[in-house]
Amino acid sequence: MPEAQAAGLSFVGDMYGVQLDQLATVLGATTRRTAAITTRWREQGWAASAGLGPGPRWVWLTRAGLRICGLPYAATVPGLAQLAHLRAVTAVRLALESTAQYGDGQGFWRSERALRARIGGRLGLREHLPDAEVHWPDVMPVPWAGECWALEAELTAKTLSRTVAIMRELLARTGDYGCLAAHVQVPGEPPRHARAIYLCSTAAQRVVARARHVLGDAGARVEIRPLPAGAAFPAAVPRQETGLRGRKVRVP
Repeated sequence: MPEAQAAGLSFVGDMYGVQLDQLATVLGATTRRTAAITTRWREQGWAASAGLGPGPRWVWLTRAGLRICGLPYAATVPGLAQLAHLRAVTAVRLALESTAQYGDGQGFWRSERALRARIGGRLGLREHLPDAEVHWPDVMPVPWAGECWALEAELTAKTLSRTVAIMRELLARTGDYGCLAAHVQVPGEPPRHARAIYLCSTAAQRVVARARHVLGDAGARVEIRPLPAGAAFPAAVPRQETGLRGRKVRVP
């Protein structure tokens, strides 16, 4: 398998599932070419696809696809309630990874799926998983070298109290996800997340800004930015491209 396609396959597995237009960006290919590639993946038994919601088809990995990529995830179809959020987070990742700063700093995206796999069933009732972490090697010549950022894609507004609680947890955390409970927040230890970056829709931005204000001085480590282009569902495509819409989809 060509290197770009192998990377694209892993990208899909890491993000739970990806819509065809976003996958085309990952592969650096046209939508037609991307559709042909995903057809071959399906024929190999590595991927499945269907029209799960608005816009192009979704592609996700089967057990065989996850295994060939070395990803420790359970094979599952992206949940309908997750689709809008998955698309927004993927748009954030694509926008970040396309910047010169990401390349210069050799940033590493650690997905929510990777974080969840690391903790297994040990997520505490009061713990919150960010939508992703971005890690920056401390040997690179950029101002943020050595930092770890927590990323949140906010499509809809949570309550103010919930948003404040999440921000406080992200900023106060000292331990990695999956660590012992005693290491989650250790007084005197440096915070795990140097910054919490919120990428917000217009609907969510006001509550996020109010929550940052409530934090006082700690809010200086919270950055608020708009969601990137492509975060919303694209216009509907012809029915023949989403012919499995409404059918039950079995996970191979």
